[in-house]
Amino acid sequence: MHIALLCRNPNLYSHRRLVEAAEARGHEINVVDHLRCYINITSNRPSVHYRGENLPKFDAVIPRIGASVTFYGSAVLRQFEVIGCFPVNESVAIARSRDKLRSLQLLARRGIGLPVTVFAHRTNNADDIIDLVGGAPVVIKLLEGTQGIGVVLGETRKGAESIIQAFGGAKTNILVQEFIKEAGGEDIRCLVVGDKVVAAMKRKGKEGEFRSNIHRGGSAEMVKITPAERSTAVSAAKAMGLNVCGVDLLRSNHGPVVMEVNSSPGLEGVETATGIDVAGKIIEWIEKNAAPNKTKTKGKG
Repeated sequence: MHIALLCRNPNLYSHRRLVEAAEARGHEINVVDHLRCYINITSNRPSVHYRGENLPKFDAVIPRIGASVTFYGSAVLRQFEVIGCFPVNESVAIARSRDKLRSLQLLARRGIGLPVTVFAHRTNNADDIIDLVGGAPVVIKLLEGTQGIGVVLGETRKGAESIIQAFGGAKTNILVQEFIKEAGGEDIRCLVVGDKVVAAMKRKGKEGEFRSNIHRGGSAEMVKITPAERSTAVSAAKAMGLNVCGVDLLRSNHGPVVMEVNSSPGLEGVETATGIDVAGKIIEWIEKNAAPNKTKTKGKG
C-alpha cells in the first residue's frame, strides 16, 4: 500500500513509530506537511499539491493534525477524501472531536457517561452555575485548551466564583464541570483502533496536581480496564465517528465518565507503559479496511 502521513513534525515519537510500523509491514509511506499543501478545488480534476508536485492518490491517509491548525488541516484532508483516498479518521470526525462543546453534546445524546457540565459565556450567574454541577470544588475549562492548559480547579465556592467571573470578564467561552474527587487525580487513556480498545494506561498527576496529563509531569502505567470502561471508550469513539483515537476516562462512583476524545493521540506514553505495538495495530487496521472512495462523508461538511 501507498500511505500518506499528514503531520508537521516527522521526528515526533508517534510519527516515527507509524512510519516504522508501515515500512515493517512492507508499505510505502510518505510524510506530508499539511500546512505546506495547497489544493486545487475544481469539479473535474481536484488535486492536492505539495512542494510543486501533484500528490498521487494514496491508498490511505493517516491524519495527525495539531489542534492549532485544525481548520487548514481538515481542509487538506477533506480534499484527499474528495479525490477518493481512504482517511483513517475523516475530516468531519476530527473537527467534531476538536469542538469540546459539540463533542460533549454528541456523547450526551448517545447516553455516554459524562461529568455534569455547564457551558457559559460572560455570565453574572456564577453561583447558579456552581450549583448546577453539584457545588465546589469544580473544574473550569477554556474551550480551546489542550494538554491540560486552560484547565483550573475552583476548590472553594468563592474561588470558583472568582475564576468564572474572571473568565467572563475576558469574554471567553468556558465549561464548568463537576470535580470527580474519587478519581484521585488519576484518569485512564484508552487507545481505540476500529471497534477495539487495543491498549490502556492509567495516568496520575504529579504531587499536588489534579490534572493527570503526562505533558504536565504526570506518570503512566499499564491498567486493566473493566468491561464497562471498554464499552464506554468504544461507544465514545463511535459517537465521534473516529476509527483511531484516545478516550480519556475517569472512574467515578456512578461508573466511567468520558473527559475527552482525542483524534491524534500520542503513542509514546501508552506504548512505553504497556509494551503494546499500537502503531502496528493501526497499520494492521488500515490493511483490513482501506479501500478507494470508502468514506462516510466523501469530503462533505
